[in-house]
Amino acid sequence: MKPVIAIVGRPNVGKSALFNRLAGRRISIVEDTPGVTRDRIYTDIEWRSTPITLIDTGGIEPDTSDEMLVQMKRQAMLAVDIADVIIFVGDIKTGVTAADSSVADMLRKSGKPVVLAVNKVDKVGNPPPEIYEFYNLGLGDPISVSAVQSLGLGDILDAAYEHFPSEFDDEEEKELIKVAVIGRPNAGKSSLINKILGDERVIVSEIAGTTRDAIDTYYEKDGKKYLFIDTAGIRRKSKVDEAVERYSVLRSYAAIDRADVCLIMIDGKEGVAEQDAKVAGYAHEEGKASVIIINKWDTVTKETGTMKQAKLDTYEKLSFMQYAPIECISAKTGSRVEKIFPLIDSVYEQNSKRITTGALNDIINEATLKVQPPSDKGKRLKIYYGTQPSANPPTFVLFVNDKKLAHFSYIRYLENQIRSAFGMGGTPVRFIIREKGTDSGASKWK
Repeated sequence: MKPVIAIVGRPNVGKSALFNRLAGRRISIVEDTPGVTRDRIYTDIEWRSTPITLIDTGGIEPDTSDEMLVQMKRQAMLAVDIADVIIFVGDIKTGVTAADSSVADMLRKSGKPVVLAVNKVDKVGNPPPEIYEFYNLGLGDPISVSAVQSLGLGDILDAAYEHFPSEFDDEEEKELIKVAVIGRPNAGKSSLINKILGDERVIVSEIAGTTRDAIDTYYEKDGKKYLFIDTAGIRRKSKVDEAVERYSVLRSYAAIDRADVCLIMIDGKEGVAEQDAKVAGYAHEEGKASVIIINKWDTVTKETGTMKQAKLDTYEKLSFMQYAPIECISAKTGSRVEKIFPLIDSVYEQNSKRITTGALNDIINEATLKVQPPSDKGKRLKIYYGTQPSANPPTFVLFVNDKKLAHFSYIRYLENQIRSAFGMGGTPVRFIIREKGTDSGASKWK
């Protein structure tokens, strides 16, 4: 699970410039005008070998009636809500303002650890005396930085790193299958979990208020233990607006990072939307086992072949996830909900599957006899052998004579042959192509 850092502060203190420097590229728009960054923007970075999600936010104006500024404040506080650590940015040139003090009060009430960065200290050496004024905010030692000059960036990341949550490594945790229920607001994520719990009545415990503000629900069925991660947050469509939809995407990303299996909830009345494709694509890229759940099936007008067509339409829009099984259910009535657990167990097992080198090479040899590998300018691809170095997801290394000849379409053909022989339904499969005798220059397919 990646730790999350949110960069917050009042308008025009250099939050976006700092965000861009930490990200290593220009992502947020930077202008010397308050309110330019209206939405939260996020990216992944790495520090001390730790992957981190970094969020930029719009400026917080604590006391304002301007509707745009009110919405910006709301979005910034949503980012604070999801973050593990806050970087609060002040401006050495303006000093501590009343707005800074109000934002600091809000952050203290959040209970989240805060790193105080004082921006626009553009000279190397001892910090200017003005920095000591920032102790009045009660947020600890101020760290001088310069987004423009790239000064002090490592210091604030080191300070944030000290507050990252430690990984939970208990044996009981290892026995759990962690299931993230992801998708758009109002797709029925919470309804599904409530139906499961309400019908079976075997809750072990329910813990609210985790670091992602999701609800983790422990559940046991037929001797197997599950942890359901509900990413809903918003229950009613009337309460969902554009800002919250963007927030729910980030919350889903955090849940996917934690999960072994993803249940991708699709609204059966509306079909696959852009946000569904985003979260499903992230689950695919992260190598997670997945099941696609088409919910609200009780509300769909049915004719002959309706379910088959719904699955075909879903696969068409989620073309990268043809391997994932689809189940049509009604969380409201409980129809077909019992079919979900065998699918969770199956895709979890397939995601963890390992194939012996001998069995793998038998299939590869058979596949190359059926369909010859591609050639270019008289030189044909030769696959010497393959091996599986890791699972979760299953990852195969193919040693070849020339990796440039390993065309994507032929690797996909080999993937289909391996899936046909060994199953692997519900999990992405990755390939790494290496030239024999080399350890570098590998090509990867997901």
